[in-house]
Amino acid sequence: MAVDHANTRLSNPAPLDYATPPFPSLYWPYKAKPGVANYLYYSFDIWRHTLLWTLIVYAVFHLTVAAWAVLMQLGKGKNAWKYVWAIPMVYILLAGIEALLAGSIVGLILAAVYNAGYFRMSTWIPFIWSLINVLVLILSSFSIQGGL
Repeated sequence: MAVDHANTRLSNPAPLDYATPPFPSLYWPYKAKPGVANYLYYSFDIWRHTLLWTLIVYAVFHLTVAAWAVLMQLGKGKNAWKYVWAIPMVYILLAGIEALLAGSIVGLILAAVYNAGYFRMSTWIPFIWSLINVLVLILSSFSIQGGL
């Protein structure tokens, strides 16, 4: 009886004693001791870590910009202060919507790529991609003549 190796697929590439690391599970990657590094194997875990990091990074950046916008209203008089409280609320709402979309899309793509190649994913990868997401958001906020 011949074995068809072309259609053979591992059902679970994770080690037998694998437990999903808790969020955020970041470790110092330079000269990490054996057993210290945390890896993600399952699509749901990759998506969840990417989404959570994207939500956190987007919230920090949007709150920073909202604080700057509120500070810009300091010299405008008392009439401007009636509505200035809405600035952080609108920015956080937009950050949540943008992060939900960007984090989910990137997280699912990362999960598909890593699972297709049977790779393990360091817990740093979702954090790095959340930073990339916010950098793309910042770059797309500038108008570039003759650009995209």
